[in-house]
Amino acid sequence: MIDIHNHLLPGLDDGSPDMETTLAMARMAAADGVTHIVCTPHANHRYPYDPFRVEDLIARVRARLAETGIAVQLARGADFHLTYENIQEALADPARFSISGRGYIMTELPEYGSFSSFDETYYELRLAGMTPVLTHPERNPTLQDSRVKLYDWIDLGVLIQVTATSILGHMGKKAQRMSFELLEKKQVHFIATDAHNTTSRPPKLRETYDLLAKRYGTEYADILCKSNPLCAFEGRPIPERIDLQGAEETDTTGRSWWRRLVGR
Repeated sequence: MIDIHNHLLPGLDDGSPDMETTLAMARMAAADGVTHIVCTPHANHRYPYDPFRVEDLIARVRARLAETGIAVQLARGADFHLTYENIQEALADPARFSISGRGYIMTELPEYGSFSSFDETYYELRLAGMTPVLTHPERNPTLQDSRVKLYDWIDLGVLIQVTATSILGHMGKKAQRMSFELLEKKQVHFIATDAHNTTSRPPKLRETYDLLAKRYGTEYADILCKSNPLCAFEGRPIPERIDLQGAEETDTTGRSWWRRLVGR
């Protein structure tokens, strides 16, 4: 399984505080069946994001993983908060915050307020060559109360990442209900851990994968926990829409969402 949202790196944010915790998290993830992790430290006013520092720290963690025999591959990403400063930096340098600099960008909304301006933000990020992924919308209080904006963004091609523990009910009943609503509408593209430690927010996917496989079938669980996340990890496009027989779906004109958006 591939985890594209994880606060594994030590000392950068409210995730792992030190290398020992980082190694323990990686060991736990590997034991759970996770083979690839995107390291996504927060990028916001509290935790400024320096991609060179992140890359250096990933190199150090990789060396320790090799020393200890923990077989997990790492990539650089960011938990990209949609602030004005971040948006301007991303538009100027699309590789800065995206996964391995290859385009997928993990975006996080503020909990409250008007989201109307983010229609244009997502459009601009896309025009700049990025693929926006909205992280854990099921945990956002504003979106829990109204899905209108969320479905607008999905129609524009924004991809959706749901937190594994939300599906298990550990993030509250509202988050769990919304997770299942999105899953049943096939509006989820990735499941990730958003891990911060080894206890309250661990880097574990297996229990959620098993629940998805039992409820929706192994193929759907594989799409959400393996094949789609691997595309993001490697910077490859995911199928725009797929049914559980693997056939791509388009609108009645046969055009992709991006072609519809730009009128091609």
